Amino acid sequence: MIELQHVTYTYPFQEAPAVRDLSLTVNPGEVTLVTGASGCGKSTLIRLVNGLCPHFFQGNLDGEIRLNGMPNTGKNLTQLSGEVGTVFQDPEMQFFALNVDDEIAFAHEWLGKPREEIEEVVIQTAEHLNITHILGSAIHELSEGQKQKVALADILSLSPSMVVLDEPSANLDPESTDALAHLILDLKTRGIAVLVVDHRLYWLEGVADHVVVMDNGEIVARGEFNMLEDAALRARYGLRAHHVPDTRHTLPPLPKSGHLEVKGLTFGHGSGPTLYRNASFALPQGVTGIIGDNGTGKTTLARLLTGLTKPREGEIAIGGDKIKQKHLLKHAGIVLQNTDHQLHMNSVLQEVAMASGTHRVRKEDRDTLTAFLDRFGLAHLANRHPQSLSGGEKQRLVIACGLAQQPDIFILDEPTSGLDGHNMQRIADMMRHAADSGTSVVVITHDLELLHLACDVALRLPFSQDQQESSPCLKTA
Repeated sequence: MIELQHVTYTYPFQEAPAVRDLSLTVNPGEVTLVTGASGCGKSTLIRLVNGLCPHFFQGNLDGEIRLNGMPNTGKNLTQLSGEVGTVFQDPEMQFFALNVDDEIAFAHEWLGKPREEIEEVVIQTAEHLNITHILGSAIHELSEGQKQKVALADILSLSPSMVVLDEPSANLDPESTDALAHLILDLKTRGIAVLVVDHRLYWLEGVADHVVVMDNGEIVARGEFNMLEDAALRARYGLRAHHVPDTRHTLPPLPKSGHLEVKGLTFGHGSGPTLYRNASFALPQGVTGIIGDNGTGKTTLARLLTGLTKPREGEIAIGGDKIKQKHLLKHAGIVLQNTDHQLHMNSVLQEVAMASGTHRVRKEDRDTLTAFLDRFGLAHLANRHPQSLSGGEKQRLVIACGLAQQPDIFILDEPTSGLDGHNMQRIADMMRHAADSGTSVVVITHDLELLHLACDVALRLPFSQDQQESSPCLKTA
């Protein structure tokens, strides 16, 4: 059981509390969904439950937090982690090993369990989460969704009595999200108290017993799932849709010809199996959704289209002109899943100046650059260091930088992962505006809501037989 009674918490060196007067109970065998716009205090709530606040972050705590009836302030983080299993939004934060088997076994080895028992736990947990096919795989080679499943396996293998999930659906395909929902239902039957913090709501219909909405560090609404049917409530607090149609099978297929054309694409990682064999397709001007299960090569395809990865064979043409692989990046922009990898300057204004080709912020360009940032809701952050921004702000900044280059093709890899309703709509609007301006926009996404709002056609992976021709491949120009 998780209990918070009138909890107020303030981080060190901050005057305003991050959360105020929180009272919340999650009983054994119950699932509580906590949602709200970015910055509303959800992450702090998670840290209060698992003990990171105040044990690690320090700060000032008022009120009482009880786990299974006992105050958590009297326990250290090691003791608390044995009771509360937490799956963080970025699963890489909690990995210690290099491959999947060792990662699941890691905590059990530290507990000194016999080898035979550890091997049995690893196999049973992998079967439970349907990840036996990636046992033995290197973690850095997994898709983001697969990493999330491994992190969940780490936690569940230790049989905690309470589980906290931070944005667990953010990187999962719809089928894996549905499987996660069924897994949570199974945790309920085992009497585990489950706290889910997520922006995506639809997948927990019929799963969550209670819904809590937070805003500005406070609980502003609570009730059953059907409370989310109130459109005014969702609009007021920046919530996602409570019900989302699955348009993956109704989106039109790719056209026979288009702005960007790929012929004879063949690729495999190192000496591993071939991922694509002699694939040919075309991308139109507009918004194309790349969809497919975790691990089918969506991100790899994006890297090939932008020249970041070299194919074994194949050629790419833009506007009818063949482009050499080493020149592709001059025509393409890409937003990676981890935006930190694409931010290098000392200020937001410098980032967009570099992307636009001015390389430095000249006085005569400042007004133009600031106006451009305003389109993305970032003008007020112009002088901030990029690494000081929130996840959603970084996402918008990288998109702004990509569009400042005026690319022929613009690829976004899971751009709405972890975004609230307001910012998800803002990303969809940015994509449509870029497409209307003549760019081929490609979005890799499992987000059914974004697909429904923004996409014109779909590229489905793995490639169909029709897309993988039997004719000889053409060498890259």
